[in-house]
Amino acid sequence: MTHETPHRSGFACLVGRPNVGKSTLTNALVGEKVAIMSARPQTTRHTIRGIVHREDFQLVLVDTPGLHRPRTLLGERLNTLVQDTLSEVDVVAFCLPADQKIGPGDKYIAGKLAPLMQGRRPVPVVAVVTKSDLVDRARLAEHLMAVDQLARSMDLDWSAIVPVSARGGFQVEELTEVLAAHLPEGPDLYPDGELTDEPEEVMIAELVREAALEGVRDELPHSLAVSVEEIVAREGSGNDTSGRPPLLDVRVTLFVERQSQKGIIIGRGGARLREVGTAAREGIEKLLGARIYLDLHVKVAKDWQRDPKQLQRMGF
Repeated sequence: MTHETPHRSGFACLVGRPNVGKSTLTNALVGEKVAIMSARPQTTRHTIRGIVHREDFQLVLVDTPGLHRPRTLLGERLNTLVQDTLSEVDVVAFCLPADQKIGPGDKYIAGKLAPLMQGRRPVPVVAVVTKSDLVDRARLAEHLMAVDQLARSMDLDWSAIVPVSARGGFQVEELTEVLAAHLPEGPDLYPDGELTDEPEEVMIAELVREAALEGVRDELPHSLAVSVEEIVAREGSGNDTSGRPPLLDVRVTLFVERQSQKGIIIGRGGARLREVGTAAREGIEKLLGARIYLDLHVKVAKDWQRDPKQLQRMGF
């Protein structure tokens, strides 16, 4: 008599300080780019859902903004977004980069996770040591012990500690299996082949933000918001005898808080804004499956991170 392996499905949330590799790890687990990556902290502004399909499970990944001590209304709202997400998932992956020592930010997040781990319906937390390829074996072993000690010092117990390298693929599949083991039995939640449930407008805005954040000063990431105004097929560019898809006009506005930041985005003679458009266009065309004309505009929205009305207008 044979026993079939029960099919599992559910949600896993990736948390950690800003810039610990959560978006890179999300993309590695899914196998496609569904979350933007940047060397700048606090790049992620939305909970991007990436979907991992396997024969015996479906793992839906929720990539959240980095948890941090908020300094603005935007920061408070992003933290609330994370807390709301955490309360609804089946397992949490707590990312702690191997190339950085355990710090106050990690302890702050562990404190936020403690009530979930010790609640009436405990949520398992897997400690994920990201960027393991950036350190040698001795440093990695030292860090793994520090991660274990972090839990013990707070009377917590990680479900597992898994070192990974998202860029090198080290133990990415093993982590997938560890997270999937905590999912409840159930059917697929999304159709086979679907990689994310984010609206196209959100994905486009994130691709433009990623391109705009490349190689700019530290002050800009927190001050930049992107809004997709419209996506329309250009008149007369529909499928012709060649079978080519129509040309889409994609109009996007980038918001900054100060006039000086507008100059950073646009660059001398508009050169930098053209670079942003070129960098973002390829990803957007792949996403939409069509040729696009990307029309970018930069506007100043003074102190938008602290203005409830402007935050609401920008989707926060």
